[in-house]
Amino acid sequence: MNEQTFLKELKEIDLLRQAMGILEWDNQTGMPEAASEYRSEVDSYLYGLYFEKKIGAPIKEAIEYFGTHPEELSEVGQAAYTLVKEEYELQKDVPQSLAIEASAATSRAHTAWLKARKEKDFGLFKEALSENIRLTKEMIPYMKKNELTDYDVLLNQYEPNMTVEILDNVFSQVRDGIMDIRRQLAEKGTAPATTILSRKMTEAQQRTFISKVITDLGYDFNRGRLDNTVHPFATGINHNDVRLTTRWNEHDFSMGLFGVIHEAGHGMYEQNIDEKYQGTPVHEGASMGIHESQSLFNEIIIGSNRAFWQKQFPFFQACAEGTFDDVSFDEFYDSLKHSQASLIRIEADSLTYVLHIIIRYEIEKMIFNDQVAVEDLPQIWNDKYEEYLGVRPENDLEGILQDVHWSGASFGYFPSYALGYMYAAQLLQAMQKDVAVDDVLASDDYSPIRLWLTEHIHQFGASKKPNELILDATGELLNPQYLLDYLRKIYFAVYKIND
Repeated sequence: MNEQTFLKELKEIDLLRQAMGILEWDNQTGMPEAASEYRSEVDSYLYGLYFEKKIGAPIKEAIEYFGTHPEELSEVGQAAYTLVKEEYELQKDVPQSLAIEASAATSRAHTAWLKARKEKDFGLFKEALSENIRLTKEMIPYMKKNELTDYDVLLNQYEPNMTVEILDNVFSQVRDGIMDIRRQLAEKGTAPATTILSRKMTEAQQRTFISKVITDLGYDFNRGRLDNTVHPFATGINHNDVRLTTRWNEHDFSMGLFGVIHEAGHGMYEQNIDEKYQGTPVHEGASMGIHESQSLFNEIIIGSNRAFWQKQFPFFQACAEGTFDDVSFDEFYDSLKHSQASLIRIEADSLTYVLHIIIRYEIEKMIFNDQVAVEDLPQIWNDKYEEYLGVRPENDLEGILQDVHWSGASFGYFPSYALGYMYAAQLLQAMQKDVAVDDVLASDDYSPIRLWLTEHIHQFGASKKPNELILDATGELLNPQYLLDYLRKIYFAVYKIND
């Protein structure tokens, strides 16, 4: 075994991953519904090849050999070896037949989810979701090492070393802090008017505006594209192919615009990973929490910045072709930061967003640690929304069917959004020591922000763990207080509260 042979094997694994990524993108952006069963067969076949190579003899040989000959690996080889060994240890005991079965099930589940959404009927998705849960539960014992709970095993796949114990403590602090801010807004604040948010702005007008904005922020359309889908996502096929998707509402421009800004944050991360890692598992985000920190930095930190919008507002008015010519900037900006409890996570304002994540986290804990029945999930979902946000879904589309994640068996992913939110606020605090963020966002050149993020986060890909990245970039481990302080500052200003 030598490094060249090892990296060649990793390249072949990555080529299969790229093929599956393109098929998954197609599945969510244009595949005919009738093709679901055929596509499921293709997906499971490719995943079988992919899984077999990931735990096959060459990888096993490389793990054993370089475990005693690390000096023969370059920097790239060593970073790749660390990740490959971790993944091998996680997957090596999972029966290949079970892994293939799980892959095929998620392909079918996505089609069932789309049908259930159309009919607003969880019953049409219940069987597919039950199957995803069953197969995930079957795989957990093969993947479990020293985790205290089954759900910890799932969390660890998206955020290394994250546990229920840590999240319970962090989420408790954040939940209580947000509830306190909401209470003060209700008692002392003056809510901004929001009627302008429903004015019609066509998809074409929105696309013209936001395409230039994300280009200015640093997303490279020469290495990417923007398509429509039911549930927005970004996918990094390779270093020069990073695709974004969104959905539009012509009577709620904020949904599409902020959705694209969010996904562009993912895209910019993938586009700015050091190309030397291409073809290895290092050429991806350090974790889903770190990935979400980059998308939410775009959406929430930049997207909440007054100077940013003051600079962009004239162009926004021009793109809307007269629709907002009678609106002052102050009226426009304040309307964007109006906070109101809502039913849909991806349409939630930046203050209540984390509460949506905590609801999903608590339900997933119940599924995998407490054995809750699948048929009871819609009721549990609705009850939690009423408890935390004071609103109750009128149908399953507004409730449990809104997210794509469970159709893909992405259990344990949701907490990454909240962690990313907290990471983003902490990164802002550190960035402001080096970059005059408000001044940059008021200028014609946003590159100092992108370059800072590339220097401290993007370039490393998965060569560093999340806690290492955050510690190196900010000088401390995760501190949720930065998020609470940030939200208090933004919303107290808009709601005219002097604190």
